[in-house]
Parts: sequence; structure tokens; C-alpha cells
Amino acid sequence: MNSQLNPLPLLPPSRSVSQSYPTVVRRTALTDTPLTSTPSSPRGLQANDGYNIPPSLELPRRATTLDVPGLTSSRVSPDGTIAARDVGSKLVIVMVGLPARGKSYITKKLARYMNWLQHETKIFNVGNTRRQSKHHVGPASHPLPDSPVLEAAAGLKSPPPVELDTSHAANFFAPDNPQTAALRESWALQTLDELLDWVLHGNGSIGILDATNSTVKRRRTVLNRVKDRSNGELKVLFLESVCDDKELLEQNIRLKLSGPDYKGQDPEIALADFRMRVKNYEKTYETIGDEEEKFEGFQYVKMIDVGRKVVAYNTQGFLAGQAVFFLLNFNLAERQIWITRHGESEDNILGKLGGDASLSPKGVKYAKALARFMDNQRSEFRRRQLERFSLQSTVSRISSQPTTPKGEPVEPHFCVWTSMLKRSIETAKWFDEDTYDIKQMRMLNELGSGICDGMTYEEIRQKFPKEYEARVNDKIGYRYPGVGGESYLDVINRLRPVIVEVERMQDHVLLIGHRVVARVLLAYFMNLGRQAIGDLDVPLNTLWVLEPKPYGVYWAVYQYDENKDWFYKIENSNSLNSTPANNTPPPEQTTSSTPSDVASPEAALPLDAKDTCPPSTANMPPPPLPQGSRSTNATGPSRLSNETRSAESAAGVDIYISSLQ
Repeated sequence: MNSQLNPLPLLPPSRSVSQSYPTVVRRTALTDTPLTSTPSSPRGLQANDGYNIPPSLELPRRATTLDVPGLTSSRVSPDGTIAARDVGSKLVIVMVGLPARGKSYITKKLARYMNWLQHETKIFNVGNTRRQSKHHVGPASHPLPDSPVLEAAAGLKSPPPVELDTSHAANFFAPDNPQTAALRESWALQTLDELLDWVLHGNGSIGILDATNSTVKRRRTVLNRVKDRSNGELKVLFLESVCDDKELLEQNIRLKLSGPDYKGQDPEIALADFRMRVKNYEKTYETIGDEEEKFEGFQYVKMIDVGRKVVAYNTQGFLAGQAVFFLLNFNLAERQIWITRHGESEDNILGKLGGDASLSPKGVKYAKALARFMDNQRSEFRRRQLERFSLQSTVSRISSQPTTPKGEPVEPHFCVWTSMLKRSIETAKWFDEDTYDIKQMRMLNELGSGICDGMTYEEIRQKFPKEYEARVNDKIGYRYPGVGGESYLDVINRLRPVIVEVERMQDHVLLIGHRVVARVLLAYFMNLGRQAIGDLDVPLNTLWVLEPKPYGVYWAVYQYDENKDWFYKIENSNSLNSTPANNTPPPEQTTSSTPSDVASPEAALPLDAKDTCPPSTANMPPPPLPQGSRSTNATGPSRLSNETRSAESAAGVDIYISSLQ
């Protein structure tokens, strides 16, 4: 088949105009208003307009500065988003690194954060382009051959030598294969052009190219392509992921077996094939270094072990600065993040907005139960943590390739954060301050309702019908009039330091917020789009938990049962109000010493404004993304290999990997 595989021609370079003049202004984005209506803001003609512009008429570059949705405003961008014509304020992030170094994990996490801040961000994965091509290249296209190379690597008996089919095995990625190298180069540039079309001609602010880009030559080609198509205006940030942690690298490699390239393949053969693929890349891999720092405008960030160490060079621009700041706060520590609303308040009973009312008797009861439940969950987390450590130690002793655990894990501290409002502070009243770090934060205050504070929605509709209608038409962008009035966008920016701190810290945390605050926090972790945030159902007496992992997030939703005065995980239900099943009673009523599965986080993800948790069956199909969520992975949710799942299940944890991470 090798002899029949002809290299595809590289995609032609972007069209350029006549070379009569050394410089051509090539504005690829129109102003937000017709040209004739903006005489005071002239723009250059597009390259494909067919005109040659003398250097003497070249327009000066536009100033590039911060644009923050909801916080800044200009004539061309009233809502603070980056205007189409301000190409220099946009950003292209180019991933660099060998396979299984956490590039996709980093891109999804970064895209989730930037999208949450309302900067339109999209990931363009070269591997997806390869898999979707007419050649259907990848191990999943055909069964991997029982080649001597693969079988030797897998420790199996070798059959007579056979030629390895390069269209669907690791040999396809060999650097000395000119036929496949041309294909891979073509797909990389095709994906890059799709990214540039979206950023330059669409509504994109940040495009992320997810690929290896592992040589200086490839990175130079990418940089030149971006400069050529944007007339040098669009900034490029190279983001290299390096992994020196052997344990983490081994986890990443094994998780690759659940990806689309090895779907349905024998695990041992697939693992050997992927290791060969990595070795092929290692032959030509060139880390970013001093040579590339000499390139004009070259900027990069190098992450070691997913944030354990970060090196930044020459970063320029507001978006690049925001990205680097976020990358500085990555960590993979085991911990739990809990989110809930305060207990029922007196104003909740009356349906009033805002205010600073105290808890009702029901709210007090919820607060007391919440403190007891957190004590229980904290103990259960520690039990599972030590159980996994014991299992890993046992596996290490009996394994043919032992890996010594790094020592008994340290028990995380537990923080409880409330707003500055009474109903939130009172909900944390029954937590023991000797064992919990309790702190009040103004950032967690409810959305300010301005002149509508203390009113019901019906009163607003009658007294301020235009304001009521405006809010209905744009729930996220609408800002309540009057002193202290806020919009959802204001709350997002107010919560930004909270999100960054949650990502940075290695401790457990319980955030006791309010309806809008809980919506915005959950929108970040669930990767919800703008229009879905305002409709997310976050009722009282409900508790969300998530556990970040190197390969995803554990989700669970708990509901408080007032009659039993305890929290129960919602399972097999289509509504938060459904009666949960298969849960154990509170600790004082438990008759068995066997740990209850109420403490074991499962994959439970709100599907829309009312749906919450899919079944926790190991072989269940992955749940759909929440309505309005942003898909950052064309392949959807992925699952662990059977080997990894069995090991974790033995430790009392059923694993589900969410594509939202």
C-alpha cells in the first residue's frame, strides 16, 4: 500500500496581491458599520479586492488593548467583545509537545476558562482533521496488524514478518516516511486555515491549534502562515507541554487507548502501537529554545508537568496575559469542590430579590445538616484516599515493573467560603472553625438588583415593564438600573479571582453562594455557553461536588431530604425533585460498617435546566452535553481503559471521564 500512497500537495499559500509595492494592507475583517458611514475610521482594502495600495497610503496599525465583555465599551464594540476589525487584539495559541503530554487537557481547560470570561474560544484539533479525512487514517479505521514490531513490544510470540500498513499504524508517523509526512503537513495547514478563517472572518477571539508542532520548521511554517494571512497583526502564542513525571506520563499514555484512534482495538497491541508513535515523534522532537527566541515577535509559554513549572517568554497582549496568568494556577492535587446555595431565607419565602434577610427555620435546619454532611464527606474522602494509596502500594509490590508511590498522601485542609450576606454567613454557622477555614468574600455576594432590590419579579413587571422586558431579552447582558445594579457579566468578572484561586489551591472548598453566583460557578465547571447560564436550575437544598483529576472530573449532585435531615445523591432521575435511590441513611442510623456509596462521587451532570444525573452504571452511554454547552472535543466523552477502571473500582471509586474538562 505504501507504493500506492501518493503525497497530497500542500495547501497553497494564502493569496497575495501584486508585488508592485513592498507592503500591502490586507484587512481581513470588516468594520462593524458600512464603510460609507464611518468616514472618520478609514480601513485598508482586503487583499482579494484586487487593489494595490502604495506604502504612502498604508494605514497605521490599530492600538491593541483590553476588551472585557461587560466591563468595557467602545463605538465598534458596545458590549466589550473584541470587534471584528481589531485583529491585533485577537490571539492564536499553538500547542507544542509530544503525544500524551497533556496538551488536550490543557487546551480544554484553557478554552473553558476563556469562554467562561466570554472571549469566544475554539479548539482546532489536527488529529480530528486526520480522522475525518477521506483517507480515514488511524488505527481505528482498520484492525492493527499483528506485525513483528508490535508483537515484540507487547511481549507476544512473533509470526512471520509482514509489512506494516502505514495508513493505520504507528509507522504512519515515522519522520522518514515522506509520503505520510506530506499528508500530515497538509492536514496541519488545513486545520490552521480553518482556525484563521474563524478568527479573521468569524466571531472568534482565540483559536487554539491542538497538534504536536514538534519541530522548529513546523512552528516557523505556522508562524509565517498566520503572519501572511493577517498582515502580521494577529498574535501567536506557542504553548509547549513537557511531562517529566513518569507516573503522570504513564497515566496519559494508557488513557490514549480510550481515544478515537484506538477504538475497539486490543489494549496490548494498541498500547505498543502508541508507544511506537511516541518514539517516532521523539526522533525529530525539538523543544522550544534560544534559537526561536530570535524570531521577530516570537512568544511562548512552556509548562512542565501540567503547571508544576511554567516558563514564559515575551508574552504580549491582553488575551495572552490572561492565558498565562491562568496557566500559572494549574495543579492536579486530589481535592473536592462543593457548591451550594444558602439555606432558605425569609426573603425566599416571599419571593423577593436581593436583600439581606436571615435564614428561615427551614434554612437553619439545612445549615446544621450541611455541616454534619461535610464532616461525613471529609472523612469518606480521606478513607478513599488512603485506600487508593494502599492499593497502589500493593500493585507496585507485585508488578513486574514496580513504581514506588510517593508516600502517604497528605489530607487536604477544608475551606468554607461564604458571601458577605447574612443568609450565606448563617449557613456556615455550624461549621467548627477549629477544623474548617471559614472566610467571607464580597465576590460571592448575589447579583446586585439596583432599584429592584427587595421587589418580586411580578412587582418589577408591573412597576418597570421596560426593564422587565429588557431582562427577558438579554438575561446575561442586562444590568439592573440604579446604584449597585449588576449583570451576569459583572458577576462573572467579580468571580474570576475565586475561580483562579479554586484552580490554584490544593484544599477542599465549600462555596456557599446564591442563585446567580451558583449558576456562574457551575457554568465554568460545566463549560456552559452564554445563553445556558441564566437558565441553569440551581434550587435550594441542593449540593454539587466535583473532583478534578488529570484525566477529567468526577461529578455528583446531592439533594437535602428535610424529613430525613440528610443529603442523598441523585441517581437515575430526570428531575432534581425525584426521590433518590440506593442511598444509605445518615451515619447515626447506619447499621453496617461498610462505607456507603453516598460518599463515592459519581459522574452526575445536569443535562439542562431541570435534568441532572445519568445512571452510574459502568457501561452506560455518555450523557449529552448540557444544553448550550461548548463542545471542545469532537469525539465526545471518553472512558478509561478496562484495566484502569478495574484498579480504581477496586479502590471504591467508579470512574467517569467528562469531556467538559
